[in-house]
Amino acid sequence: MPNIHAYLTFDGNAAEAMRFYEKTLGGTMQMMMTVGEAPDTEQFPPEAKKRLMHASLAYGGGILMASDSMPGQPYEGMKGFGVALTIETVAEARRVFDAFAEGGHIGMPFEKTFWVEGFGMVTDRFGTPWLINGGKPLV
Repeated sequence: MPNIHAYLTFDGNAAEAMRFYEKTLGGTMQMMMTVGEAPDTEQFPPEAKKRLMHASLAYGGGILMASDSMPGQPYEGMKGFGVALTIETVAEARRVFDAFAEGGHIGMPFEKTFWVEGFGMVTDRFGTPWLINGGKPLV
């Protein structure tokens, strides 16, 4: 069965976001390359050289990938999706939720639901929407 992984696009702060996710999720950055570090990038404008071309973060059983939008391509933000996390304990899920909520926006407070011991929805300060499940399933 193929794996499904999230790929996020940012507007110039992808490297900062991915380092934050690496620290918060306890993952390992597998790759992080700017446009300027890639081969054959002379076709890109100079202002694109510091933007992130690709990053890959391994965490748990998943991979979170990201890049920055390129100059001249309108950035419309992140919308119409959420990155879902299932975390083994309620305490760890709460810690991750609180870290994402700092400087972000809580869509649904982290609390017990009918399907899991803890769940919350939050959009972090980078604009990424998260759906966080923690603890044991209740159904």
